[in-house]
Amino acid sequence: MGIPMKQSIAILPARGGSKRIPKKNIKEFCGMPIIYWSVKAAFESMCFDEIIVSTDCEEISEYSKSLGINVPFVRPKHFSDDHSTTREVINHAIDYLDSTNKDYNLICCIYPTAALAIPEDIRIAKEMLQQNQFNNVVFPATNFSYPVERSFRINNNKEAEMMFPEYFNTRSQDLQSCYHDAGQFYWAEKDTWLKKENLFDGSTPLIIPNYRVQDIDNEEDWIRAEIMAKSLGQTNESFKHFSLHK
Repeated sequence: MGIPMKQSIAILPARGGSKRIPKKNIKEFCGMPIIYWSVKAAFESMCFDEIIVSTDCEEISEYSKSLGINVPFVRPKHFSDDHSTTREVINHAIDYLDSTNKDYNLICCIYPTAALAIPEDIRIAKEMLQQNQFNNVVFPATNFSYPVERSFRINNNKEAEMMFPEYFNTRSQDLQSCYHDAGQFYWAEKDTWLKKENLFDGSTPLIIPNYRVQDIDNEEDWIRAEIMAKSLGQTNESFKHFSLHK
């Protein structure tokens, strides 16, 4: 049994505050505000009946609307601080959607800084979710490029200290592969978002190559992500207005 076919909605959680990278969600990335690339991937995936942006920021709201994207509410301040979780923000959007009596079943949270996300991954992840009712969440993940067992910390004496000294002499090929969340998007049923506190329990990763993954938390991350994007052919585009209904 698969998941019944109802509407699918993409929600981009794009708050205005960002301490490490000011105006992060609309900062220029490869010639366009970075949120543009997430909207573009969502639109070109052809997976969604609606794409909405959840934001507390008027500047993000106006730019999103200029792309033809729906910004149906102003996100409250208590869902827009450093301690707000993705699930809380998505569930707030779900409450709004339910108040409009919209008939939908699947929600994909797409981060506004997921500039390396591609439409094909979004499509494949949706198919994975629909084909298996036990997949509570499907999300892209990638392998660590170097064995995590060889990691070390710098102690109070500014000396290297292995995190896992028991693996010091273990060959790399004898260590188990480890993976991490790509931090791009998450597909799940509405009820999963509402009821499941730990979204990773029972989740299914879509493994993607690590040359298409870069978390962006600081300026160095930003520079590396732009270099990666440009090497993958992501270049400046003229303004494009997105409309799901033509």
